[in-house]
Amino acid sequence: MLQRKGVRLLIAISYLIIISILFCLPGSAFPKTNWLSKIWFDKWVHIGFFAVLIILWNWAANSTEKKYTVLIMATAILYGLGVEAVQHNFIPNRGFDIGDWIADIVGSVVGLWFWQQYVRHWKGI
Repeated sequence: MLQRKGVRLLIAISYLIIISILFCLPGSAFPKTNWLSKIWFDKWVHIGFFAVLIILWNWAANSTEKKYTVLIMATAILYGLGVEAVQHNFIPNRGFDIGDWIADIVGSVVGLWFWQQYVRHWKGI
């Protein structure tokens, strides 16, 4: 059981590191104008990243208690705000985008809903 918890935590931490690196890429690493910008691709990416983040951290914590779920949600929302602040202050050609932060919150809610409805009931994970 302890090994399983360790693997879960390692996966959650690894995912957090990967998305943190992606969030810190300079603005010049992204195309300026294309068809993706017309469908708000960036917002969908934020929603997806944060939905998976919430699912993985709830899985790592094996959370069935509301207090852990609330803590994970609050931490993810603050992390999203922190990412926007870092992008604004330290990443070239990036800025604070309230729309991205809203997408982070939406993704967190979607991830929590998915976790509560489906994932936490799966046996053997």
